[in-house]
Amino acid sequence: MNLEKVVFGFFILLAATLNFGFVIGDIADPAHHHIYELYAAVVVNLIATVLKFGDRTQLGAIHLATSLVADLQLIAAAVVWAYAGNVAGGMTTELMVSIVSLAAGALFANVVSVVLLVIETATLSRH
Repeated sequence: MNLEKVVFGFFILLAATLNFGFVIGDIADPAHHHIYELYAAVVVNLIATVLKFGDRTQLGAIHLATSLVADLQLIAAAVVWAYAGNVAGGMTTELMVSIVSLAAGALFANVVSVVLLVIETATLSRH
């Protein structure tokens, strides 16, 4: 068993599941979306991105692209949350919907990354 592949897969799956946990629930209800879960998703996605830098294959490039998209969208969601708390004077329905929508876009990118990981694993096991 390759420990590097285990760690790589672990962070890809953890990024997707944390993102899913944040997105699930009523899109407009802040009680269904915890800020620390969003920040955990940001941190784990950034770690997953760093782990993807070493792969020089075409599939590795797509892995990196999906990770960068997820990072960008999750960071944007965190910025909107910070704006809501520090500039806008509090969370509104519109801001919460924007935050969850951005996180949902990141979730889609994470799902693509997981699918690529499964395809890559299935392809390698046949050789």
